[in-house]
Amino acid sequence: MGTQRLDFAEFYRSSRDDCLRTVLVIVGDQDSAQEVVAEAFGRACASWRTVSRHPAPAAWVVRTALNLNISRWRRRRREVPVPDPGMLAGRPAAAAAAQDPVDPQIMAALLRLPARQRQVVALRLILDLDTRGTAQVLGITPNTVMAHMARALAALRSDLVPEPQQENQR
Repeated sequence: MGTQRLDFAEFYRSSRDDCLRTVLVIVGDQDSAQEVVAEAFGRACASWRTVSRHPAPAAWVVRTALNLNISRWRRRRREVPVPDPGMLAGRPAAAAAAQDPVDPQIMAALLRLPARQRQVVALRLILDLDTRGTAQVLGITPNTVMAHMARALAALRSDLVPEPQQENQR
């Protein structure tokens, strides 16, 4: 195996879980996230010579996956869905819990955030990009990233952290 393939294999092993979690938080659907991340990694492998020189190759994979998801969404919004009888029952709860890469309660809270706040949280906290890198991936200013992050964290705190119970005073 060539050095280039070994480099990509190591990159894949070290970043696939973070990339998947990041895309999952932004997209909100595990199956879609897995599909677009797999395709994005395939494209990264095919262009590894270029991608490996990117300042943040994992961010390249995430951005590619998000672009693929947008393209899929645009194609599918024109389609008329036909339900699959086998999928109507859904996955058993135990199987779903075992496969969830993000805690279901946290995922639900993240999905209640506006899309841009969810993107910022995913890129900053899961993919561990700095403010400038997040701004570059999303095409916004660093100040906008900080504002979205502050709003998102405030919303998540109020959603996930229970308020202290006040004792009855007489």
